[in-house]
Amino acid sequence: MARKRTSTFGSVRKLRSGRQQACYWHEGKRHIADHTFDTKADADAWLATIRTDIGRGGWIDPQAGRVTVAELGKEWLEGDPSKRRRSMIRDEQILRLHIGPTLGSVPIASVTKARVQRLVNAWVAAEQAPRTVHRQYATLHALFAYAVGNDLIGRSPCRGIKLPEVPPLRRTPVTPEAVALLVEAVDVVYQAMVWVGAVLGLRWGEVAGLRVQDLDLLGRTLTVDFQLDEQRELVEVKSGAGRRTLTMPRALVDVLSVHLARAGLTAANGDSLIFTAADGGPLSYTNWRRRTWLPAIEKAGLPDVDFHDLRRAAATALVRLGVDVKTAQTRLGHSDVRLTLEVYAQATTEGDLEAADRLGERFFALQPAEPTRKLHRQK
Repeated sequence: MARKRTSTFGSVRKLRSGRQQACYWHEGKRHIADHTFDTKADADAWLATIRTDIGRGGWIDPQAGRVTVAELGKEWLEGDPSKRRRSMIRDEQILRLHIGPTLGSVPIASVTKARVQRLVNAWVAAEQAPRTVHRQYATLHALFAYAVGNDLIGRSPCRGIKLPEVPPLRRTPVTPEAVALLVEAVDVVYQAMVWVGAVLGLRWGEVAGLRVQDLDLLGRTLTVDFQLDEQRELVEVKSGAGRRTLTMPRALVDVLSVHLARAGLTAANGDSLIFTAADGGPLSYTNWRRRTWLPAIEKAGLPDVDFHDLRRAAATALVRLGVDVKTAQTRLGHSDVRLTLEVYAQATTEGDLEAADRLGERFFALQPAEPTRKLHRQK
């Protein structure tokens, strides 16, 4: 018959096999170790560790780790009401198509760092693009961060994972001349959209969500409080940094004044959208891009330019004009200043030429106009 011996914390009993089994009570539940021990001393040491974790507030219910990755994924997706619909769809697809087939039925406590690395390696071996691999891993990383944050596991297996190097995006810089070509090529009712995107750096949804009351033409300001989502619904801008009031150059004020007059919009139409579809309703990005943007960039001879490139052009212009980084960050609505510098600020040919000229002026300023060259012959 197995003998039970009381330990300082919990209890240890010797099984018929001669192995030692440890258990303890906590939060009204009896917890049995998920493995047995060679000696009572080993069992007592394990119990001492558990007791220390409880005392420090670091105890994790071992039952929680039995939740599968698929079950955790469902809870994670439903647990964040602030997640945007596009992000929700993307994360659900990644969980279902790229994570679930391999890890879906695995208890989260059984997912090891090595197992995560093997999954990433499998994505790479399947010749998925580096950016795709990074995006899928980001979802897996967020999933296990959620598990740690909710005390389901003590440590995430997503740490120190080796990922493929992502080559930098090389996009054609949108110059002021290119913006002028786009304005000339696009339908006249949407020309102001191009100017707002390029001059103020607004995202497409922010431009499409502008209302008459968001403009103060006398005060030369434009306020971003709402944006148009994928369902053509007006929603509040998600982040505090995204909500901003921008001062407009006078030329842009004139452009918007002409647009409002052409559309028959006045201050009395405060809730009305400034830019609408042909039927007067909210714009659909997919339709607008197909019917308006793509024909315009083809006509302008700029086939690789996306509307978001106008935002990058605005960021690059702010940096090139010497506007301080904090002001640039505020105007672009970035929550992290690194986005302002690393993601959007692009080097331009004009900037490179200017840099070369300035370097020449600095280092060759003391050289004579026609420097004398001395030839040295080796003897």
